[in-house]
Amino acid sequence: MRLQRQQGVAVITALLLTTLAITIVASLFWQQQVQVRSIENQRMQLQKKWILRGAIDWARLILREDAKQSANVDHLGEPWAVKLADTRLDQYVENARTDNDDSDATLSGQVIDAQAMYNLNNLATDGNIDPREVDTFSRLLVNLRFDGQLAQPVAEMVARTQSRVVAAPGSSSAESGPGKSASDSSLPEVQFLRFTQVDDLLAINGFSPDMIERLKGFVTVLPRKTAINVNTTFAEVLAARVNGLSMGDAAAMIASRDRAYFRTVEEFTSRFEDKLKTVAAKDVAVSTNFFIINGKVKMNRSALDVSALIERADNVASTTMTTTVLWVREN
Repeated sequence: MRLQRQQGVAVITALLLTTLAITIVASLFWQQQVQVRSIENQRMQLQKKWILRGAIDWARLILREDAKQSANVDHLGEPWAVKLADTRLDQYVENARTDNDDSDATLSGQVIDAQAMYNLNNLATDGNIDPREVDTFSRLLVNLRFDGQLAQPVAEMVARTQSRVVAAPGSSSAESGPGKSASDSSLPEVQFLRFTQVDDLLAINGFSPDMIERLKGFVTVLPRKTAINVNTTFAEVLAARVNGLSMGDAAAMIASRDRAYFRTVEEFTSRFEDKLKTVAAKDVAVSTNFFIINGKVKMNRSALDVSALIERADNVASTTMTTTVLWVREN
């Protein structure tokens, strides 16, 4: 009887040890699988970033070549404005498939004229609100069926985030001695976090995420004050930019532009002379310095969507156009 008990205990012990061994091995296999999957995801993420970096460089090349062909005008009929549909990358990207299989990686994207939209940094300069620009932004909000009174708090927010210099207490230009300018006795004012993107409007009461998404098609934030490009802008923005211009007249101007783009600002104003008596030359342009590049890479089960702001400007030293990446953001 005792022998049978011992044999039973031995069998149970053997089963427990076997179960424990199987559990440990399964755990090790699971951890290995997780590590392999993590390495694959990291590799795919890195590949997608390199693909998008190459796409941004390719877009910059297109913008430089465009400047050589037509430095003084930018319109929607140029190569940079052509949207890139989903394009297969075939065997150029490894993505954990066999050598005989095609790649599932695709690239799509578009270059957008940033000066087709209203620049929120126009609302203030060196921390001082521009009432004329506040009226312009207010009209744009109304055109988009939003509350036009929201323009003032936006302008105040933009002004607070811009740097300005104020005179130090007890200092005056008369106190400046020989070789000492008035600016030497000035101090930088405390500056709030820089206003850099449209999403920052969520900090203002009255703006909702849905409103922000709607505004992103008509509003942007650029490093300095800019004019709108009448060859690429929208009727809502154009009607807001020109005081007294109705949405119907703005739409008619856009339709006319789509048939024949404007080669100069003078051509734009002369074509609609009776409607553009209040427009200022500094408010409109026919060329652009800032572009937004949107790119998206899909690879198997994941995707990466980014946007980049590009500045295209004259290089005084080499008398050529240069393109600079100001920022890159994941969407």
